[in-house]
Amino acid sequence: MPIKLIMDTDPGIDDAAAITIALNHPDLELQLLTAVAGNVTVDKTTLNALKLVRFFNSNVPVAEGAAQPLIKPFEDAARIHGESGMPGYDFPTDLPKPLPMTAVEALRDTLLAAPEPLTLVPTGSYTNIGLLLKTYPEVIPHIKRIVAMGGALGKGNMTSAAEFNVFTDPHAAAIMYASGIPITMVGLDVTMKALLTSATMQTLPTLGRTGTMLHALFTHYGDGDQTGVPMHDVNTLFYLLHPEAFTTEAMWIDIQTDGPAIGETVGDIRGAYHDGRTNANVCVDIDAPAFNQWFLTTVAAIS
Repeated sequence: MPIKLIMDTDPGIDDAAAITIALNHPDLELQLLTAVAGNVTVDKTTLNALKLVRFFNSNVPVAEGAAQPLIKPFEDAARIHGESGMPGYDFPTDLPKPLPMTAVEALRDTLLAAPEPLTLVPTGSYTNIGLLLKTYPEVIPHIKRIVAMGGALGKGNMTSAAEFNVFTDPHAAAIMYASGIPITMVGLDVTMKALLTSATMQTLPTLGRTGTMLHALFTHYGDGDQTGVPMHDVNTLFYLLHPEAFTTEAMWIDIQTDGPAIGETVGDIRGAYHDGRTNANVCVDIDAPAFNQWFLTTVAAIS
């Protein structure tokens, strides 16, 4: 049976790759796409989600979400993803309309209407998720698990301590990690290992219109270096489909919400501060060659 999921995103180039796979993989059944301010402003992330839905002629609904973090001032990542969030490719312009409701309302309605709990995959800042859990706590039993891109046990990519998604809205992240919902943290500890190699990048344009589109976006991506290109958000879907490729550790994750370490995900690695309790399954290692092979095989299978 396909995994039924909702993606909450801020596309963004690596989000675009994740959405591409979620819309097309036969073992995934995407129920809803919600957009949030993150890599670029929410009007642009919503537009980018609609571009991808239209590119693949999908009928998955899209809802526009929060334009600002709960408390912290908004800082985007346009320096990494470009002003539009998805530069480098000319998408269709006859786009569908977003749902006539907020992302939080769409999340609530979709979760409550589903015949069984759904998997929630946030790949942007967690503002929509924090608002959902605080405004409509009745949805919590309807969320099977959260597989979230974000966080790091070590070095951050926004500050020395903080990864971008958590840094963008640490207060929402704190709400999510305190919810009691089973959470898998797919953070920089694995996403900075699962880099697309130069061989993978060279192969992409040969893989039809989807490979051509993704390659065009990736060549405008300001992340990565000569060692490879990180596909942070795609790792959430790789985990869903191939958890055996990951090494994980159960631990308690606290979120720093102020001070110089704001946005840091603090893992109680020694189990010293929470009486042995845990609130997250944290990905700490990954089979990077398997990720590259899976990514190419998956893109090649998309018509």
